[in-house]
Amino acid sequence: MRKVMNFHSVLKFFTFSAVLLLSGQTIAQTPETFTLSVSTQDLTVLVGENEEFILEFRGFLNETGKVYFYEQHDGLINVTPNVVDLLPSTQTREYPIRVEGLHPGHLEVTSNYTIGSTSFSGENLFVRITVAISQTIIYVSSVVGWIYFVAWSISFYPQIYYNFQRKSVVGLNPDFLALNIVGFVMYSVFNMGLFWNSGIQAEYFERFPRGLNPVLVNDVVFSLHAAFATLVTISQCFIYERGDQRVSMVARGILGIFAVVVVVCAILAGTNVFHWLDFLYACSYIKLTITLIKYVPQALMNYRRKSTVGWSIGNILLDFLGGMLSMLQMMLNAHNYDDWDSIFGDPTKFGLGLFSVLFDIVFIIQHYILYRDRHSGLKGNSSNLEKLIEDKEKQEVVP
Repeated sequence: MRKVMNFHSVLKFFTFSAVLLLSGQTIAQTPETFTLSVSTQDLTVLVGENEEFILEFRGFLNETGKVYFYEQHDGLINVTPNVVDLLPSTQTREYPIRVEGLHPGHLEVTSNYTIGSTSFSGENLFVRITVAISQTIIYVSSVVGWIYFVAWSISFYPQIYYNFQRKSVVGLNPDFLALNIVGFVMYSVFNMGLFWNSGIQAEYFERFPRGLNPVLVNDVVFSLHAAFATLVTISQCFIYERGDQRVSMVARGILGIFAVVVVVCAILAGTNVFHWLDFLYACSYIKLTITLIKYVPQALMNYRRKSTVGWSIGNILLDFLGGMLSMLQMMLNAHNYDDWDSIFGDPTKFGLGLFSVLFDIVFIIQHYILYRDRHSGLKGNSSNLEKLIEDKEKQEVVP
């Protein structure tokens, strides 16, 4: 019985289709029979100049339609045309859309479209527009960015060479190293998760559907390299003379709190209480916290010893250069895109960079001004250096 019913159903379908074809009627057009896309979703245009992107039509369309473009903010650009007529077609068509820059800033051009009398949301038909004042500033900003990337990347090696030269790590605070390695490991976990894990990327774009992945390949390379260089420095603590220096109970307590946070967040993410993306954000917050506090132990140690022997000033000078250039790049971009809110509206990144630079200034003052006589002219074995420093400290406390 089932076979007979299936045969009759098929027969009725073909009969109905034949009647429609003979009568000249067509089945209603559905949006799945064609696609609309844009040639790029990121476009930079200068004030007073024009750029363009392409609206691409592919597929089959048997009715007329229209695509409407909307500017997120008025007064930044002109979009021409802002309404595109779609004609019935079975061929690929391209419609150039001209964008004229009027005022610096950032915005999105979004769209929707109609086919016949039916409206559809153009979820993927958007373009992020950046309007800049000067192409020269864009190039300068890029060069500045690469310079501070290199400066920060090589800033680890003066300390490593200094330790090797002295065959000692006396004067290098172990709390700083302990905090630093945890910070860079957390930063590496955040970068690798967002850069390589497709599941976490899907979570990110679900939360920010029109966003860009905030992690670039240079972020991954820098964080992994920084963790490696810090591990090399820590390994020197087990090879060279370190005196009675140990990680303090305060630092151990702070790191213990961070460990509990990481474990709890990992369990919550593993049990689907919240997303793995939130776990990565927790790791990034730990990194930010460590950036704020990691220099404090070394600065206090230098103050108590009244010396910077054992603490490489080369590391600080390169870090200072990188921090200053990083803030310079943010200032250049804020001017070029009239985006001062990126600094004053959300001061986290700028504030962290400024905070690190201020600590660098403290170390520079300690090394070249306050404790200059404690390291100038001292050469040779580190034990002799430390003995000379201790002798001078004793002389100062004797009436």
